[in-house]
Amino acid sequence: RALSPRPAVAVRCQEGQLAVTVRRDLFGTGRPVRAVELSLGTASCPPLSPNPAQAFVIFVAALHECGSTLQVTPDSLIYRTTLFYKPTPSSNPLIVRTTPAEVLIECHYPRKSNVSSGAVHPTWAPFRSTVAAQERLQFSLRLMDDDWSRERLSNGFQLGDSLRFQADVTSEGHVPLRLFVDQCVATVTPDRSSSPRYAFIDLGGCLVDGRVEDTSSAFVSPRPRPESLRFLVDAFKFAEDAGNLLYVSCHLRVSLAAQAPNPWNKACSFSKASGLWAPLEGTAAICSCCDTGSCPSPG
Repeated sequence: RALSPRPAVAVRCQEGQLAVTVRRDLFGTGRPVRAVELSLGTASCPPLSPNPAQAFVIFVAALHECGSTLQVTPDSLIYRTTLFYKPTPSSNPLIVRTTPAEVLIECHYPRKSNVSSGAVHPTWAPFRSTVAAQERLQFSLRLMDDDWSRERLSNGFQLGDSLRFQADVTSEGHVPLRLFVDQCVATVTPDRSSSPRYAFIDLGGCLVDGRVEDTSSAFVSPRPRPESLRFLVDAFKFAEDAGNLLYVSCHLRVSLAAQAPNPWNKACSFSKASGLWAPLEGTAAICSCCDTGSCPSPG
C-alpha cells in the first residue's frame, strides 16, 4: 500500500545523538501502531514517554547507545541501528492481522572537512526499509598564542617567528576519534591550487618543512587530547612575492582513537639531531615513507 508523502520514519542526526520520529500510522493503513510495540536497536530502547494524542512516537539516543554499530569507511563514520515494530500477538492464536517490521537507521558523519546536513527519506519498502541522514563533524584550525592557552588575536607575523597551529574536531557523542593533518598548503591567493604553492605538511602527515635548514617546524608532543593536534611552523614568505599575505589551507581527517597509528594515519616530524623522522605516536616505521615520498594515500 502506498504511503502519503509524509515519511513514516524520519531520522535527524545530531552531533552526539540521533532522533527518530515514527508515524503511528506506520503502514499508511489508518490503523495506528502502539508505542509499546516499537523499540530502537538490539538493546530494545523504548521511545520517549508517549502522548497517546500525538500522531508520532519519538526516540532519542546517543550514537553509541541502543546496540548501535559503527562502520568506518575511507570517507565516513556510519552509525547503524534498527527500529523494530513487534506487534502484540492477537488474542486469537489462530489468526494474524499484523506482521513485524524492521527499519534500518543510519547516520553518516564525513571524516573529511565539513558538509551540509540533510535527511533522506526513501520510499517505504513494506516490512523492511532504510532511513539515512547525514551530519557534520566540526573541524577547526586556529592560530594560537605563545602558551597555547587561547586563539591568537593577531594574524601578523615577522620572519623568525613561529606559527602555532591547533587543529581540532568535535567528537562528543561519537566513539573516541583521533585527528590527523594530511596536508597543509600555503598560497598567496585563496585558491589552494594556485602558484606559487608550498606544502609544508604533505604525504599524509609528514611535516616536510622540518627538513629545511634552520627550521624548527614540528608536531607538538604530547597531544592535548586525541581529537586535537598542534604543530609549529617557522614563518616564511615566497621569495618572488612582494606581498605580505599568505593563505593556509589544511586537509583534516579523523580515524578511530583505538586504531593504532600507521602509514595512513600518522603525524611525523623530522629530527635534525638524529637525521630521522619521528612519529608523534606509533613506531618509527610508519614515517619511513616520508623519506621515499611513497606514502600510501590516506583512507
